[in-house]
Amino acid sequence: MRASLMVGGAVVVLLVGFGFGWIVAATGGGREADPASLTDLERDFAERMQNVALEGFFTIEGRERRDGNPELYEIERVTKLEGDEGLWRFDVHLAYGSVDVTLPVVVPIVWADDTPMVAITDFEIPGLGDEFGARVVFYDERYAGTWDHGPYGGLMYGTIRSMD
Repeated sequence: MRASLMVGGAVVVLLVGFGFGWIVAATGGGREADPASLTDLERDFAERMQNVALEGFFTIEGRERRDGNPELYEIERVTKLEGDEGLWRFDVHLAYGSVDVTLPVVVPIVWADDTPMVAITDFEIPGLGDEFGARVVFYDERYAGTWDHGPYGGLMYGTIRSMD
């Protein structure tokens, strides 16, 4: 009896630990990579994306408005996370429609030579739902890309400006 209680207790501890780890990962937790381990390009990207706003427009395919709808993403900071997965955490304030939230969003960044790009497919953002897809490049003081969410999709583009 005592052995089964100990095994049961160990299983509960493991499940709680796994659940805590899953919550940390799902909410954008995770350990930041050692700054000394970053490449020059990664360090430049992280420094450039501190306290900035992505201010621009997005389009929706099939809608008549071709000049885009305004969008604004306020980014407090961007940090690379430990590990080889190329995951980065964007601490971002999102506001559109009835959604107005600040949360950490962990996304993979891939590099096209010297250009970082968010590359997500069937991605879930906590509180906003799943099936997001995007390819967004950051070059000089601009961003541009494609996006989709469920049956909708389009383009997004704009400038990266300092909020200081």
